[in-house]
Amino acid sequence: MSGSHPDLGPELRELAQAILDRLDPAVRLAAAGLAASAAGAPGKCQQVWCPVCALAALINGEQHPLLGVIAEHSVALLTVIRAVLDNDAHAPETPGPDGGPDSPSPDDSPPAGPGRYQHIPVTVEE
Repeated sequence: MSGSHPDLGPELRELAQAILDRLDPAVRLAAAGLAASAAGAPGKCQQVWCPVCALAALINGEQHPLLGVIAEHSVALLTVIRAVLDNDAHAPETPGPDGGPDSPSPDDSPPAGPGRYQHIPVTVEE
């Protein structure tokens, strides 16, 4: 399988695409607004990971480091999700030997590799 996500059905892809189409402009606009206000007055508290201070700064229209981080990561996350959806939309269906979709048989064990569960016996000696 070459990076495709077969668990995403066409309806789920369409729903995700519709959500992205509506959410992406709002997130980008908010991120641009936060970037533009970065030159403005910083908030009273500049603790980087304090969500309470970030919320207070947001309400008061002040800049807070956490808000910038959230804005940057939100735009990046939406870009990744859009890339996954675009990749799946353009991925060709590979037919199996009988002409149907190529899917593993239920008797096949999953390939070993990163991300797969592997039982490791642990013994505790005192």
